[in-house]
Amino acid sequence: MVQETTLHILNGQAMYDFFKRKSFLQGQKMIPFNEAMCFGETTEDLFTPEFVEKRAKVHHVSPEKYTDITLNPLKPLFSNGFTHIELWFDMDMFCQINILTILAWLDKKGHSKPIDLHIVGDKFEPIENYTLMAAGYYELFMEVLVHKTLPESIHLVPLRKGVELYLTYLHEDSNLMIYIKNNQHMTEKELVYALLENFKEYGLGDVQYLEIIRAHRST
Repeated sequence: MVQETTLHILNGQAMYDFFKRKSFLQGQKMIPFNEAMCFGETTEDLFTPEFVEKRAKVHHVSPEKYTDITLNPLKPLFSNGFTHIELWFDMDMFCQINILTILAWLDKKGHSKPIDLHIVGDKFEPIENYTLMAAGYYELFMEVLVHKTLPESIHLVPLRKGVELYLTYLHEDSNLMIYIKNNQHMTEKELVYALLENFKEYGLGDVQYLEIIRAHRST
């Protein structure tokens, strides 16, 4: 009988460090997905040299640095050495688009086993659980991240909400952009802090907000 081995994929280094510190999932294999796929452009083929080149430019780092930060921690996933995969992600847009990216890669690779998805709260505590198959997620990825269109159907409720936010958050009439426009008097630092406090549903970090603010103010 083949022993089941589980790989836990976590949304980012902060969650990984927290789980390690709290000895959560102790003794089990955990890896972080250090990306912000909701920000910047991507390519059709995930984790290829072309993908690395494009995403490195988005994050203003070298392809070597990007590989070290993002791809190297994912090596256990690429090795296909696990019989079961569990995902641990927040409810916000940032995490939901990262979920879509991982599921799309698994779909493209033909992963045919059930996947457990844990949605966690502000303190990384599990609040919702889903069991799903990866089938169909690469098509969703293409529609959403490549063609920037809203699919007719997304069964996962948190993912649908995340996709809807992703497709509109940089529009001039989004609540985020209107807030930035209406607070021109704030310094960059003050505005970044206000956005972090008031728009938690986006899950964006200070680096992304600063870039959005500067792009808006430069025009």
